[in-house]
Amino acid sequence: MIIVMASSKKEDVEHVVQRIEELGYKAHVIVGVERTVVAAVGDERGKERLTALEALPHVEKVFPILKPFKLAGREVRSEDTVVECGTAKIGGGHFCVMAGPCSVESKEQVNLSAQIVKDAGATMLRGGAFKPRTSPYSFQGMELEGLKLLWSAGQAVGLPVVTEATTPEQVAIVAEFADMIQIGARNMQNYGLLRAAGKSNRPVLLKRGMMSTINEWLMSAEYIMSEGNPNVVLCERGIRTFETETRNTLDIQAVPVIRKLSHLPVIVDPSHAAGRWELVLPMACAAVASGADGIMVEMHPNPEVALSDGQQSLKPRRFEELMAAIRPLLDVMKKTL
Repeated sequence: MIIVMASSKKEDVEHVVQRIEELGYKAHVIVGVERTVVAAVGDERGKERLTALEALPHVEKVFPILKPFKLAGREVRSEDTVVECGTAKIGGGHFCVMAGPCSVESKEQVNLSAQIVKDAGATMLRGGAFKPRTSPYSFQGMELEGLKLLWSAGQAVGLPVVTEATTPEQVAIVAEFADMIQIGARNMQNYGLLRAAGKSNRPVLLKRGMMSTINEWLMSAEYIMSEGNPNVVLCERGIRTFETETRNTLDIQAVPVIRKLSHLPVIVDPSHAAGRWELVLPMACAAVASGADGIMVEMHPNPEVALSDGQQSLKPRRFEELMAAIRPLLDVMKKTL
């Protein structure tokens, strides 16, 4: 249920929150530009009891949330959410470019990558330390050592860092050495991991599962938000279809659909969608034109010797060309880096 406040005074909001919790529901306060609302989330049975709150003098009205995703939907919050991640902002007209290698391979490689993407205009450094791979014989990442190298490289050039946590136990250590926790496509419905990320104090980048619907994707975001973390960024990275010419099929129409259904920022990962470096630039341009709030791009100083995903990683010059190509489109879409 949504409780629309007639008063935004602290004591009035706290009173409503107390009444909601006494009825056995979780209260989530959302402060908007024009008004304050409180979302009461919990067992659907007996929710009619919440309608009695409309009798309070500082409550304007109470009405049900119709969508299954209660906190992520626009029914609760009409304004776009802006997620702040260190010096980077995502959403609300702020466009974020997350760039870097698929995997951290060495100190020299990640330091050079960080400097290259920084000089080209990227706003966040991406890189994998813990790498879940389809084959158990593929490179699995440098793990904690790689995480520390990534953090150090980001600090050196002044870029916030985003990297993946693959288990609930990894969330705390990733939160210590990264500005944003990534939940990968394979873990989109790993509910223990989602809850752990929701209890952290870091923003969360939630990738869409390769065979997941938009509704399932938003419900996964709901798991994170229901634990008290409102700073969720959605990432479209392509879905699996019958097409074999590309690694995945980039569902570009998911971007405007998400923007209609949810207030959360949504970015696009053209590297994993395409699986081929020559398709990354046009798909990045398509992402900007679709209204996305950012892109996540793989860039490697020398893709020919990359330990993972070299075929989809841009060389430094090609990454610079991508940045030059999207700038005019950002102006058209009234977004700023």
